[in-house]
Amino acid sequence: MADTDPTEPGATTEVRAGWLERLRDRDHTQGNLYKSLFVLSIPLVATSLFGGVIFQMGDLKLISTLGTDAMTAVIVTNQTVRQVFVMLVMGASFGAQGMVARAVGSGNQEGADHVAGQVILLGGVVSLFMACLGAFFPEDLLAAMKVSPQVLEVGVPYVQIVLVLNFGMIFVFLTNSLLTGAGDTTTPFLVAVVQSLVSLGAEYSLIYGVFGLPGIGIRGAALGLVIGQMVSTVIIWTTILRGRTRIHLRLRHFKPDLAVIRTIVAQSWPPAIQMVSGFLVTIYFVRLMGGFGETPQAAYSIGLRLGMVAPMIAFPLAGAIATLVGQNLGSGNRKRTWQALWSGVSVHAALMIAMAIALFFYRVPFLEAFTDDPSVVELGDEMLFYQSLTFISMAFYFPFFRALQGAGDMMFAMGTSVANALFNLALGTYLAEGLGYGPTGIFISALVSSVSVTTVLAIYILTGRWMRRSPATMRRPG
Repeated sequence: MADTDPTEPGATTEVRAGWLERLRDRDHTQGNLYKSLFVLSIPLVATSLFGGVIFQMGDLKLISTLGTDAMTAVIVTNQTVRQVFVMLVMGASFGAQGMVARAVGSGNQEGADHVAGQVILLGGVVSLFMACLGAFFPEDLLAAMKVSPQVLEVGVPYVQIVLVLNFGMIFVFLTNSLLTGAGDTTTPFLVAVVQSLVSLGAEYSLIYGVFGLPGIGIRGAALGLVIGQMVSTVIIWTTILRGRTRIHLRLRHFKPDLAVIRTIVAQSWPPAIQMVSGFLVTIYFVRLMGGFGETPQAAYSIGLRLGMVAPMIAFPLAGAIATLVGQNLGSGNRKRTWQALWSGVSVHAALMIAMAIALFFYRVPFLEAFTDDPSVVELGDEMLFYQSLTFISMAFYFPFFRALQGAGDMMFAMGTSVANALFNLALGTYLAEGLGYGPTGIFISALVSSVSVTTVLAIYILTGRWMRRSPATMRRPG
């Protein structure tokens, strides 16, 4: 194989006639930046709405009818055990997304395709490892979250199913990120619509036993989730292999290329560590909440799910910013790269702050939609009060660290995030146990750490040093 740089000129993207194809193939290195942001972000936000918010709320409502123990088991699994792997894959995909974006920005389509193929190979390794853990250690994984014996008994089958049959989740997630880096955000949106509808329909049928299917409770919730992911995998791979997206994978792109894999790993492990470190803190606090009793853990679990709604809506916009930054930096236009960042920040901040206001004023009705336990609502109300305030700092944090990743500057964002995770862990433990604040100490710590890490990133962004990093090189198939 011959050497290549993913930012060197290469093959150009085929121009198609349809309006959907024109959106997919828009050149984001020129023209109106707000229009580019709109073209990229609207499908991404819609994807998150269908694949995240609508599905999460529908899933939570279905599971809530199975009882508090089942609901806690599912939320703890998805927000901790399973989420660690989601964050690992998400972080790794950020590096690959930036590489694809810079390659497409410089016109190197073959380089972008080659990166995508190697990323899928790495995803297969992660999927196999995740399946093995689910097959042999489901009880240990859930017990590590310090759940009650009742939650453990109900939740083990759910953990086992969603981890063993994880490949749909892994591959849909990776391909969506790669397509986003290439500038195609419409295909992931269409797939997310199908996945959400199929998953919720399958969950409803298998939980309650309708349409001639058996009613198998929490196992039905797990199988319904997996079925939607499998259907989405078939759809997105059929689309990619037929050449209907901005990633054109062929068999040659799946031939293992150790040099490219090393480059991808070098670009991907820092954001992976960054994402996982934050969720390890969440896992620690879930365990700490378990020590305060079942009610605090249930309230914290529901609050986590509700508190993720706003980030699920806004974070895809930060992903669009990463694509714009990566493509414009790849094209060599640093002035436009700056403009892309601040255009994106202005929109992202407005959206996130609006949702912070909504959560602040309607946090009790949101909680009461999912639980009728007054003690859970009372503590959840306090948690969402602090959560709504953290949204203000997240309004700037998300665009900043995603812009760094789009530019290929992985280490600073990772370093500050890991340091902040340790700070959050230490402060939360001290406030909760050392000073006796209990759950309130954890809520305060989350707010303080969010403000501190955003401030550090903002100062670094203003220095402009992140734009002086040279994109990593890779190998092109011969």
